[in-house]
Amino acid sequence: MTESNALHRLVRKMPAQVAGAGVLTMALAAGFAGGRVTAAAPEQVAATPAPAARAISPAIQATPGSYSAIVDRVSPAVVTVNVQMKASAERTSVPDLPDFFGQQFGQQFGQQFRLEPRTRPSGLGSGVIIRSDGYILTNNHVVDEADRIRVELNDGRSFVATVVGTDVASDLAVIKVQARDLPTLPYGDSDQVKVGDVVLAVGNPLGIGQTVTMGIVSAKGRTTPGSVGDGSYEDFLQTDAPINRGNSGGALVDLQGQLVGINAQILSPSGGNIGLGFAIPSTMVRAVADQLIEGGAVHRSKLGVNIQQLTPELAESLGLADMHGALVSGVEPGGPADRAGIKVQDVIVAFNGHPVVDSNALRNRVASFKPGTSAEVKVLRDGKTQTLSARVVEREPAKLASRGKGVDEGEGGSGFGMTLSPVTPQIARQLELPATSSGVVVTGVEPDSLAANAGIRPGDVIKRVNGKEVVSIDSVRSALTAQAGGKPALVMVSRQGADLFVALPTRG
Repeated sequence: MTESNALHRLVRKMPAQVAGAGVLTMALAAGFAGGRVTAAAPEQVAATPAPAARAISPAIQATPGSYSAIVDRVSPAVVTVNVQMKASAERTSVPDLPDFFGQQFGQQFGQQFRLEPRTRPSGLGSGVIIRSDGYILTNNHVVDEADRIRVELNDGRSFVATVVGTDVASDLAVIKVQARDLPTLPYGDSDQVKVGDVVLAVGNPLGIGQTVTMGIVSAKGRTTPGSVGDGSYEDFLQTDAPINRGNSGGALVDLQGQLVGINAQILSPSGGNIGLGFAIPSTMVRAVADQLIEGGAVHRSKLGVNIQQLTPELAESLGLADMHGALVSGVEPGGPADRAGIKVQDVIVAFNGHPVVDSNALRNRVASFKPGTSAEVKVLRDGKTQTLSARVVEREPAKLASRGKGVDEGEGGSGFGMTLSPVTPQIARQLELPATSSGVVVTGVEPDSLAANAGIRPGDVIKRVNGKEVVSIDSVRSALTAQAGGKPALVMVSRQGADLFVALPTRG
């Protein structure tokens, strides 16, 4: 993302304090980008009942015009998380070596290097005590690549912490301190939270000390820019309660003093609060935390489909009355959906009795299901509703999709503002496609054309038009020009290894 897009960039994982480094501009609260936490081996915790927690009472009566009673109960369970990252040696050239050495001894001395110790960077975030025996929730990006972790309680006590487990996909982590009878924060039900509800954000912004801010829930079910397709699971509560760097991992609580979210991200052009904050909802937090405590890892389910968001154009092309549901653009051969009878171009409108609002909601709902269990799936197919049964399986760890590589200029125009070429073995190699791939590849798209406005990109491989397989430029052109009634044509393309539908208008 370029600097010109700064007003729309996501600011996440920003450390409040960084030693020996410049200000990071792509982060929120604490932690650093990198691999898996190496602070300590995850602690093995037996599946025994948790100790009785000295939980904050949910029955808090706020004084009119004041939230002090809520803050008094909540603040002891919100902590500061200080991290030190692993130091590494930096290779630097030896300065001021006389040219004589380079002349007399070649490169043996002319390019000598030495190792200089690099300053150990540090970061700061927040956390929430969820069990009285020392289990604390925070963000994965707060403790990611941490070498040392120290937790500071609101009463001044300080403890060394170890990592129990992390989950990159949800940006959550559980750490543990050796302590007993700690104050805890009870979970609320984020599913019952409504837009407009008053919430409080508690954390340690910019390292100035524990701070409480107030706002409302601005929206639910949010995803953030750049998250689509990156393997993450997002279902954020959006809030205008001011949160800043250092708040990551802190609490978002309702007026009953219950945890309804873990503050995780902000959207900002500068790194400071502008009223666009995002918290991981407590329903997702609890499910992830329980698995991390029990086994140090999170297990998610999959249905074995590629799905995409419905747009007004896709809905029109499919003859749908609204945009609720998730459009199936691909079915994994032999997977749960395939065995259940789900087909490409089906629209999934309900999963296990829960209406599917959009594709992200379906993905999160399926992921939270226990692997190996069966669920009822309701689909729309050719204007009719069908109910199927699918047995979900465990999802493999997400892998980053490889970016499609460009191709040479093609040989034929389509009349829709895109240049097409048959998929040859050479193009298949460039796009990292199977050698036996067929279809038609888009080699160029004219700005402001029908194809560009529909979202077609260079490198897309057109596989089907209105349900019919296309194998040549002529077959694409014929299928598009044969579209009747002025409806957009339903075009299936393969992009970076995934199939998706595009609604291509047949007239401007």
